[in-house]
Amino acid sequence: MKRKSLFGRFAHGDTLFRWITLLFAASILLILLLMAMEMVKESLPSLQRFGWDFVTSSEWDAVQERFGSLPFLYGSVGSSILPILLATPLSVGTALFITDIAPSKVGSIVAALVELLAAIPSVIYGLWGILVMTPWLQQTVQPFLIDKFGFLPLFQGAPYGVSMLAAVFILMIMIIPIITSITKEVLLAVPIAQKEAAYALGATRWEMLRMALLPYARSGILGAVLLGLGRAIGETMAVTMVIGNTPQISLSLLAPAYTMPSVIANEFAETTSKLHASALMEIGLILLFVTLLINVMARLLIWSVTRGSTGGKA
Repeated sequence: MKRKSLFGRFAHGDTLFRWITLLFAASILLILLLMAMEMVKESLPSLQRFGWDFVTSSEWDAVQERFGSLPFLYGSVGSSILPILLATPLSVGTALFITDIAPSKVGSIVAALVELLAAIPSVIYGLWGILVMTPWLQQTVQPFLIDKFGFLPLFQGAPYGVSMLAAVFILMIMIIPIITSITKEVLLAVPIAQKEAAYALGATRWEMLRMALLPYARSGILGAVLLGLGRAIGETMAVTMVIGNTPQISLSLLAPAYTMPSVIANEFAETTSKLHASALMEIGLILLFVTLLINVMARLLIWSVTRGSTGGKA
């Protein structure tokens, strides 16, 4: 009887623990839902006043209470897509070096350094960007681009220093650790048999990487890239310090720009009216939706590769 009683207590304890953990998990979803509902509620004045014109209009005038988010959408998209294009080859190459090329000790050191870069606060990146990188761009890189490639719309204008180009570079540096770390885990999840089969057929290391490893991990790498994109879109402090914060749409990378997180950070504490605050909240709502969508897509892609994988280093 005592033994049955003991097992019964354990069974009740397992049930209680399961319900408690379920409650914790549900609380996360509840918090997210409450956040979204509150943001929709605060955005209603702007939604009712401007409708779809809020997304398509370029005018942002707090005095006249005319608000349009198109320059901020353009700035967020431009300052996120370009860093991804630059950071992805560097990140994937670094992950391949860590997992399949470098000796284990060297790979461990490089991986630790990459993780250390990911731990640096964004304000430190911003300070470095405004004090070191931006003057260097203004005095060296931007004049060179204007002189050699000024006939292209991307490199026309004056060398301001603070610009879309500065934001692209600072975000590229910030997202490389994220993409590299996740890509490394995805590559390690590739079954060893996949690599051994390629070697058994006479493939060189490069052929094994190109034909066996990377195709198998393609979805996971894409997921890592999307997570990096989500980080780039949501970054605030570092971008605010180097992008110039001018609500304009320009094809030139040398011109200042503005992003959705930057305008919220700069203006929310100094809103001039309820409609102004509502417009900023609507920008936040758009940013929340885009970020959640990107992260869900990335997680699904990574899960499609890593599920059921036991992986290991060859």
